[in-house]
Amino acid sequence: MRPQHFALLVALTANPVVGIVFLSPAPLVAQANFSKAQIAEIAEKITVLIQTPAGSGSGVLIAKEGDSYRVLTAWHVVESIKAGEEADITTPDGKTHRLDNRSIQRLPQVDMAVVSFRSGSNYTLAKLGNDLAVKRGMEVYVAGFPLPGRAITKPILQFTDGTVTASSETLLTDGYALTYTNNTLPGMSGGPVLNQRGEVVGIHGRAEGTYQSSQQENVALKSGFNLAVPIRAYTAWVNKAPLPTTNVAKTGEQFLISGNQKYEQGNFQGAIADYNQAIRIDPNYAFSYSNRGVAKADLKDYPGAIADYNQAIRIDPNLAQAYNNRGNAKRKLQDYPGAIADFNQAIRIDPNYAAAYNNRGLAKYNIKDYQGAIADFNQAIRIDPNYAAAYNNRGLAKYNIKDYQGAIADYNQALRIDPNNAFAYSNRGVAKADLKDYPGAIADYNQALRIDPNYAAAYSNRGNAKYGLKDYLGAIADYTQALGIDPNYAAAYSNRGNAKYGLKDYLGAIADYTQVLGIDPNDTFAYYNRGIVKVKLRDYLGGIADYNQVLRIDPNHAAAYNNRGAVRILIINDRSGGCADLLRAISLGNELASRNYQQYCR
Repeated sequence: MRPQHFALLVALTANPVVGIVFLSPAPLVAQANFSKAQIAEIAEKITVLIQTPAGSGSGVLIAKEGDSYRVLTAWHVVESIKAGEEADITTPDGKTHRLDNRSIQRLPQVDMAVVSFRSGSNYTLAKLGNDLAVKRGMEVYVAGFPLPGRAITKPILQFTDGTVTASSETLLTDGYALTYTNNTLPGMSGGPVLNQRGEVVGIHGRAEGTYQSSQQENVALKSGFNLAVPIRAYTAWVNKAPLPTTNVAKTGEQFLISGNQKYEQGNFQGAIADYNQAIRIDPNYAFSYSNRGVAKADLKDYPGAIADYNQAIRIDPNLAQAYNNRGNAKRKLQDYPGAIADFNQAIRIDPNYAAAYNNRGLAKYNIKDYQGAIADFNQAIRIDPNYAAAYNNRGLAKYNIKDYQGAIADYNQALRIDPNNAFAYSNRGVAKADLKDYPGAIADYNQALRIDPNYAAAYSNRGNAKYGLKDYLGAIADYTQALGIDPNYAAAYSNRGNAKYGLKDYLGAIADYTQVLGIDPNDTFAYYNRGIVKVKLRDYLGGIADYNQVLRIDPNHAAAYNNRGAVRILIINDRSGGCADLLRAISLGNELASRNYQQYCR
């Protein structure tokens, strides 16, 4: 018996040493707002890439004294740099400069730091704006360098627009006081948040994009959870001025910001409690409902999440993220038409909403509209050519139309962009296994497990590949590992039963198939396979009973008719019933039944 293959989707400290003291540049107040293109040009001139031994982030050119430039960034971008370690800053002209790690200074109580480098070149310095003038609903822009993958040969600046969802005059935990809807990615931390005059009003911090993931999917959520430390934290530090801070939210917007922080930390219940307070104070603010819905969805309270998205949409019928997220919740409840309708609405409001195309593709995949899914993944990739999840998901759709080579090409692309995408490794392994490249498949599953040692599906799929090589003991070990991680993983029980059958451990195989049926009483594979083993053990009536169950669930299961017919004819002398079963199997296209009928019923 060939094991079932389950392709899985998818689908972000050194002690500071005091360095040179710089004067804060005076803010330049513009007379009129700039266009998005003009602000993008400003962002390109002032944003730098910071590369550390632990990873990379972004920063903004903020001041200069002599040939020494000061860069403002998020503390968590540079906090891992140890004494003696080398880190680099890449300026807008593409030149790389050694970061002076003796100059790293954390600003007290906030997620903000300054670093410096030396250069004889002339670089544009950021103009600082009044962040207190940035209010809910205003447009802001974020610039930064997303973490590169192998497909990106040089750093690429990302510049995105969005709106402020909350602001606070008092700085909350780690200095955060601004949240906004911009689409951001890991690596953009430390980059500038700019107002409509092209002035820096904050430093982008945590919560760089939100995903709901499981063994079967990776779904992008536009949450509005981005957080920034306002620029006044820097100017107050330079001027040695007091700065009001608090760890206790009081206003509705402060509770929204606090809730976003707790959500980003994985404290979903705490986030919900803060969103409740925000809604109590301001019951007509859509983002509080929308974000509470996301937190409920992470706790698998999908009906509760949908109720919150409904409220958000009632207040703001053009809130694209609420439609997108409601669509995701409906998918979880298997309301695929409802999910597709919501993704349609999100795309109507925002035609360049790559995540909504990706998620609509997943919903179409769920209803086996693989070509429609591929079309949506194509659109997501057109909008964002570095969208690794969309490549991975398109690969899965191609796999299901048996375009295994095309699927592998998409998984390759996903891995070039994101070398740590465990889903893509596992899925590529499944495609290789279907091409009988079992060693290649095992190598991919090994990589997936290196990235995520608790990836139950990768253990199960590696077991499938070992089964293909007739390494039944190795397969059983992998299935057992998968079950240790997920005791309700029906496919792992089913496949372990297959491997035990290969070792002639028939009673062990029956025990595993029975476990499957305890989890999913309608699993035809388990009934069918258990029927085969019972017949092997001469429990003919038990075998027929299992084939009966298969046909109750799937009246068009040709192999079950053939097997039941054979047992009836050869074992219990029910030639009439057995031949009737064989004729039914023949009508369903079963060639073995045709041969059996010629031999026993003519």
